[in-house]
Amino acid sequence: LQEGSTPAGIEYYLPLFFERPSVDAKTSAKGSHDGTASLFDYVANDTLIVLGEDALEAGGTFWSQTGERWEQRRHDLERPILPPNELYLPPDALREQLNRHKRVDVCGEAHPKRAEAMPLGDQPAPALPLNQKNEAPAAALKSFLANYPGRVLVAADSPGRREALLEQFALAGLTPQPVSGWQAFVGIPPLPQAGEGWAEGASHGSPVDVVGKHPQPPSGHHLPRAGERKELPRFAITVAPLENGFALTEPALCVLTERQFHPDRAPGTRRRKRSGRDPETIIRDLGELAVGAPIVHEDHGVGRYRGLITLDAGGERAEYLEIEYAKGDKLYVPVAQLHLVNRYSGASPETAPLHSLGGEQWQKAKRKAAERVRDVAAELLEIQAKRHARQGLAIAVDRAMYEPFAASFPFEETPDQMSAIEAVIRDLAMPQPMDRVVCGDVGFGKTEVAVRAAFVAASAGKQVAVLVPTTLLAQQHGQTFRDRFADWPMRVEVISRFRSTAEIKTVLQELAEGRVDVIVGTHRLLQKDVRFKDLGLVIVDEEQRFGVQQKEALKKLRAEVNLLTLTATPIPRTLNMAMSGLRELSLIATAPAHRLAVKTFLTPWDPALLKEAFQREISRGGQIYFLHNQVESIERMARTLGELMPEARIRIGHGQMPERELEQVMLDFQRQRFNVLLCTTIIESGIDIPNANTIIIDRADRFGLAQLHQLRGRVGRSHHRAYAYLVVPDKKSLTGDAAKRLEAIAALDELGAGFTLATHDLEIRGAGELLGAEQSGQIAEVGFSLYTELLERAVRSIRDGHLPDMDADADHGAVIELHIAALIPEDYQPDVHARLTLYKRIASARNIDALRELQVEMIDRFGLLPDQAKHLFAIAELRLAATPLGIRKLDLGAAGGRVLFTAKPNIDPMSVIRMIQKQPKLYQLEGPEKLRIKLEMPDAASRLATARALVAVLRNGG
Repeated sequence: LQEGSTPAGIEYYLPLFFERPSVDAKTSAKGSHDGTASLFDYVANDTLIVLGEDALEAGGTFWSQTGERWEQRRHDLERPILPPNELYLPPDALREQLNRHKRVDVCGEAHPKRAEAMPLGDQPAPALPLNQKNEAPAAALKSFLANYPGRVLVAADSPGRREALLEQFALAGLTPQPVSGWQAFVGIPPLPQAGEGWAEGASHGSPVDVVGKHPQPPSGHHLPRAGERKELPRFAITVAPLENGFALTEPALCVLTERQFHPDRAPGTRRRKRSGRDPETIIRDLGELAVGAPIVHEDHGVGRYRGLITLDAGGERAEYLEIEYAKGDKLYVPVAQLHLVNRYSGASPETAPLHSLGGEQWQKAKRKAAERVRDVAAELLEIQAKRHARQGLAIAVDRAMYEPFAASFPFEETPDQMSAIEAVIRDLAMPQPMDRVVCGDVGFGKTEVAVRAAFVAASAGKQVAVLVPTTLLAQQHGQTFRDRFADWPMRVEVISRFRSTAEIKTVLQELAEGRVDVIVGTHRLLQKDVRFKDLGLVIVDEEQRFGVQQKEALKKLRAEVNLLTLTATPIPRTLNMAMSGLRELSLIATAPAHRLAVKTFLTPWDPALLKEAFQREISRGGQIYFLHNQVESIERMARTLGELMPEARIRIGHGQMPERELEQVMLDFQRQRFNVLLCTTIIESGIDIPNANTIIIDRADRFGLAQLHQLRGRVGRSHHRAYAYLVVPDKKSLTGDAAKRLEAIAALDELGAGFTLATHDLEIRGAGELLGAEQSGQIAEVGFSLYTELLERAVRSIRDGHLPDMDADADHGAVIELHIAALIPEDYQPDVHARLTLYKRIASARNIDALRELQVEMIDRFGLLPDQAKHLFAIAELRLAATPLGIRKLDLGAAGGRVLFTAKPNIDPMSVIRMIQKQPKLYQLEGPEKLRIKLEMPDAASRLATARALVAVLRNGG
């Protein structure tokens, strides 16, 4: 804690940070002490509580189990724990708190018929004239208001969307009045508090009889008739995430939703927060920067991050990123220029090459990298050209077959998963061979993407090969494919060491004759005796487990083969190739519904802690993986665990067992015939047993980052909270890389961390040359982010028909200096890492729409923007608008300013001349590249207005 980190489990020490309440204070009214609070301290007095079936019994069971665990660990001096009554409400106190509120108890006996949907309006919402003359939403609304006789309420999805709509409406001269909700709009007075006559006859503190008489609102609560309340707004806006609007005829009221203003938005998706992240954003994110970490500035090279500091510049406070270079030189980067700054990835942070400010070392390194990038870009484009020239197997989807097959998927697809499926089907229909990487975290649905692709190919008469790294995964995939294809005339076969030589020979014969549609296998599929009649698609699962030569050997089976690669943690080379555009990339970052992140603990061998982990999982009927990756001592470990937990039913599974015996052990574990599987890394890939929710990895320091992530992904595949214990020796004996891997895996325990872990792997192992076999190279010199950016520019230049200029500095965009406070105040967002991430996202936004979406997100997360943050967004918008015009710098102050142009600005020279002719006292041209402005602009509003007007005039030609 003194070092500024919050270790896992810190919430269980929360009472130590507050004054301890007295016994009387715990049961008194809320707000009477400064101790820790319970849920009931945040619940209003008039809240109706719905208590689930058997909730109180479950609370009693939890209390007794917690007491037992505390008795076991109470004498642990190294990791002391607080007694349960310091952390939780005892059952008696829980009942007492529940009895303070009206309550509905849910019982399991009755299953009433589902209520019909309440008719909110007596007619659907009227349509806006959006399709007439391509009117903008605000203009369409303006014409609608002019003709609608009643009152109108606009329902925005969130506070952020409300502010965005208000901005759109303001441009059209519309000013709706913000109201708190429907009741305020129609004039219903606020509801009375509990005990003020709301439910006569219902005793306070007892459950409300939901079958008998319902409490009725006090008299007078009705929708006001037309003319009743003259003071009510005719046009208002509120926050209500409604899909569809509605209208009432008496009184004449209309509710319009955002979906009517933006009909191109898919219904049902706008309220779902986008959890998927752009791969490039993850690589270049600054949010995980620690003080002292290497960071790269495109113009000045690699230095060390020293934090965000606030400085007075021109009389206005602004935040700057402080970077320390070699010899102690400091560079202060304005937050508006963070698009020039990236995390350094490509070598160990300790060995990152620090540069000197103003020295030649960085320019030489950058020039050398740029030359290498030019060659790589040309080679990339040549490879792409060859692939595009080679006519592949255009496999069109048969919708009549595909739609029923897709509908048989027993789960709801996540948006990312659906996007990946559609991308794969689209690629298959192209005449060029597909080469797509689907990166999705363990348990996020990559297999279903493969199943759909295989069905599309097989239904078109093509054969599909599914290459997997382990025998167990081959068996599981074979079963999955058979289950999904059961109702269709397609044959799925598996070749692995679980099958006899005669069986494999028969399958291979039928494969060559075209009688097998989908073949699932391990490395055995790569042997020379495996022949296909008409191979159309190759699926490689867990790509990081195969070498490049093995995958290329499979592609050579047919030069035009479609390749689909699945991975949770892509190896640096694959990540590199995907980021550069050589391979297509789909990222599945949305967790399935109700999925919880795996809680990860890094711990030495602690019998009390391990016993607690066993007891918790077994007591809830779950199962446990105990991974001990040494076959010679696995029997001894079984005896140790048996002594630790005599009630556990333990079986052993490892790769040196006879095939049939291992298969039987796995089947028995899947059928819950025992509850602890003591095993080796044979379970690493693809094993899906939802009832297993705890994994203990012995000597976790001996595993790679991707391996640890894969192993942790064996648990947490249901709606239960899962736990992973990484057991390591004394931390002093760990190697540097092992310590980094363990820190990365323990820190990134949120859902969808696989791709982010791959970027950490990139830092630990090196990025790997794009087309060569080396693990280092120019990437280590300039960092992966900048290398990728240079590569993108080179590819773009070559595509445009000219060689990239290696000596010219990149166009960094316009610099906007208005000398106004433009920052995210600490009292708005106190977390420095969050501010840093937001600054980076604002500075790196590619267009105005991205800025607007980010503005909406910030309002929804943190509240309405303060003026300083609004200025920051306004400056970012001006930079995006000014850069394409060839404006190098726009500098406005209290007494005037100047505009500096590039050598070849993209503006009409006559527009500048007309400006000077019309107002010669305000504008003056000083040389070919500078326009002087003589105008008093005393405040931020006047400077922003002048800047916007100036950019608009230059863009529109006068």
